[in-house]
Amino acid sequence: MRLTSLLPVGVSLLANMVAAADSDVVDLTAGTFEQEVMNEKLALVEFFAPWLPILCSLAPQYETAATTLKSHEAAEAVGGSIKLAKVDCTVEQDLCQEYGIGGYPTLKVFRSGTPTDYTGPRKSDGIVSYMLKQALPAVSKVDSSKHDSFKTLENVVLMAYYPESGVPKVFSSLADKLRDTHLFGHVTDQTLAPPDLPSHGIVLYKKFDEGMNVYQGNPDDEDELTAFIAEHSLPIMDEVSPENYAVYAEANLPLAYLFVDPTSKSREALVEAIKPVAKSFKNQVNFVWIDAVKFAEHGKSLSVPLDDLPAMVVQDMASKGKKFVLSATGSKVDATSVKNFVTDFTQNKLTPTLKSAPIPTSQDEAVFTLVTDEFDKVVYDDNKDVFVEFYAPWCGHCQRLAPIWETLAEHFEEFTDTLTIAKMDATENDVPPSAPFEIAGFPTLKFKPAGGRDFIDYTGDRSLESLIDFVMENSNNPIEAALSGDEAEVGDLHDDEQTPVEGHDEL
Repeated sequence: MRLTSLLPVGVSLLANMVAAADSDVVDLTAGTFEQEVMNEKLALVEFFAPWLPILCSLAPQYETAATTLKSHEAAEAVGGSIKLAKVDCTVEQDLCQEYGIGGYPTLKVFRSGTPTDYTGPRKSDGIVSYMLKQALPAVSKVDSSKHDSFKTLENVVLMAYYPESGVPKVFSSLADKLRDTHLFGHVTDQTLAPPDLPSHGIVLYKKFDEGMNVYQGNPDDEDELTAFIAEHSLPIMDEVSPENYAVYAEANLPLAYLFVDPTSKSREALVEAIKPVAKSFKNQVNFVWIDAVKFAEHGKSLSVPLDDLPAMVVQDMASKGKKFVLSATGSKVDATSVKNFVTDFTQNKLTPTLKSAPIPTSQDEAVFTLVTDEFDKVVYDDNKDVFVEFYAPWCGHCQRLAPIWETLAEHFEEFTDTLTIAKMDATENDVPPSAPFEIAGFPTLKFKPAGGRDFIDYTGDRSLESLIDFVMENSNNPIEAALSGDEAEVGDLHDDEQTPVEGHDEL
């Protein structure tokens, strides 16, 4: 991999200014890499190209994290400082190629010279938190001098108060599994245990809500302890962002979003008013609030009326992402309406909110434009075979398929009474519950033969010839139409890749 070294003058000047400034991030070259990184117990290295706009947001976060990890408190907590360094891949091309760097910025953790991919957040506090967890053993020995500071090092810290040889094996095994998200400590001095712990046991400390939870279950039951950690590791109602969204997604509980204008003077009061409601549904529904301005696209994907804030929507994470919007019930958003709304949701009294583009006033193209509000009527027409492309306007594979899909529809135009070739913008329309599938990537091609309710996935290449053959082989209605010479020129596309749906999700 060879990268151009011709940078705009302004970018070069900016890079020189940054280099000249005092920095706790070490600049690496091929000549200094081994000395600065390979002999370190733990280091984080950023491989970057200075012309990328994303560096404008990452650079100050990385600098702040480097300074924090050099501080006395952080160094004492991990038994030594953690080095943060960077490599300019427009200059050190061979070094970046050696480590297989294919995109920028790429961050790698080096542990005694062995690299692994960095999978943590890219904000300063997240970088610090992630690297501290990497530096500490899975379970840290905590004495009286470090006890008070250790239990506040992270948002969630698990502490086992047991004699030297008494730590439950389950606690140690969970520490290995969860070390990227939580800190685990072992205290042998029982005088340090909180009053709520009569002799020995496990305590979860956290920087939110009630601040501490004592585990009352069986310390040798991994499922029970795991459930306890999951239950108490999320705030009653927190702001959701890319930094913590995965935690909520993995919890696999319905997620109630409060979309708010972050500049609204009433935002904080509304969140505080809804918190008791959120607490009453703990372990049934997770509650969060979200910046409706910054994450407007995510709001649109959830059918949230962003022109009428605040707005509330519940997304059923375990049921194909079905969403239920409070405004659809005609109620304004306050503590009372939210409580009634979520109660109805938990009792299965609500109908999912389906997003649909307007029904077209006319269908002038060979390809039928399908929208959610007409899905059942069009797709489940027993007299017709139906072939649908689910696409996203921004998807490159979809854009390449578009002229072929249009030609496919034109090819079968004489059979429109018995065959529908359709397209549906899946960013503007939801797949209704009547369909036994969900869209995982773009484009997705589904064929429903006439007279049935089952769908056949198209998995072949996207050449016109292959698509025509597929239609003729799977149609229940009689169809016969040969490929013409002009159509053959259009159909030379052997593309079978997909763009994943989540690849365009703001969160």
